[in-house]
Amino acid sequence: MFRCLKAVWFVVLGGALATYVVCAQVPEKRPSPAPSNDGGYTSPGPKKCVEVGNFYLKRGNLSAARSRFDEALKDDAHYAPAYLGLGKVYEGMNQKQKALQAYQRYLEELPSSQAAADAKDAQRAVARLQKELNPSAPPDHH
Repeated sequence: MFRCLKAVWFVVLGGALATYVVCAQVPEKRPSPAPSNDGGYTSPGPKKCVEVGNFYLKRGNLSAARSRFDEALKDDAHYAPAYLGLGKVYEGMNQKQKALQAYQRYLEELPSSQAAADAKDAQRAVARLQKELNPSAPPDHH
């Protein structure tokens, strides 16, 4: 019995060693990053861009925030959180029409009507901006 276990252990150890030797000799193939046209910069993706944009927004750096939200939309033109961020940026810059358009696009890009219904802050911002931009119009009730 001991001889049998010794033989099995030798085979297992030998197989593991052989696998290690083979793997060590074959270089791992890794996908190369997509080439970029801006000096080697690769965007971290829309989610990370929005995260950084929100960081700048909280710090009051509207220009940097806008740049990050624009970058997110360059990566994915249907990424709703980037439009929400742009709405806040434009509101902070007192560009009410652009803020309204960004908030409306945010609501359009949400993945479901339930998500849109849950976006109460954006809906209130749309109503407020519409009223400020056109005070004589009757209120829009959805």
